[in-house]
Amino acid sequence: MSIQENLRELKESFVNPDCMLIAVSKTKPVEDILAAYEAGVRDFGENKVQEMAEKHPQLPPDIRWHMIGHLQRNKIKYIAPFVHLIHGVDSLKLLQAVNKEGKKINRVLSCLLQVHIAKEENKFGWDEQELLTVVESDAFQALNHVRIIGLMGMATYTDDEQIIRSEFAGLNILMNNLKEKALPPVFELKELSMGMSGDYHIAQEEGSTMVRIGSAIFGNRTY
Repeated sequence: MSIQENLRELKESFVNPDCMLIAVSKTKPVEDILAAYEAGVRDFGENKVQEMAEKHPQLPPDIRWHMIGHLQRNKIKYIAPFVHLIHGVDSLKLLQAVNKEGKKINRVLSCLLQVHIAKEENKFGWDEQELLTVVESDAFQALNHVRIIGLMGMATYTDDEQIIRSEFAGLNILMNNLKEKALPPVFELKELSMGMSGDYHIAQEEGSTMVRIGSAIFGNRTY
């Protein structure tokens, strides 16, 4: 099927039609992104800074670029002027580095805090208890060029739907627990980024407000 047909079928399958679709366009050519754009998609996710920076000037200016990969501190400057949302902020040092780059260009950068919810150790993210403690620290009070608008999590890669559901539900609970705290002004918690091509139905049922989907739109990738 074409990209347009894939998108139509995908949107029709959404449990929550208001959930934001982020088309994961990593490794895909500009032509494929334009095809999705012409079908109405405006949010695209990339996991490599260089690839995002190269694609950005070649595509319509109203595209909202999402950095969904692991971000290195020394590469923030290349996307800071235009990135819409950084999904994978997994440490205080990285958050402070994003804040520093935002200050340089006088731009407030929107971020999600990535929480480690999976059973696999190779995934990045904050420890839940650590996060609940550190968000009220002076370090967060000092941030004035970032805006933390929610949380992001990646479930365990498994066929056991109960494990996946439990992990997504846990992230939703954590979000609600954070909202009950006296958080610094840097927090405007409203987004929950969880769910990909294989588990977006479960994620939406457990409260996801944005899903990151690539192969169901663009087809399998060739690396």
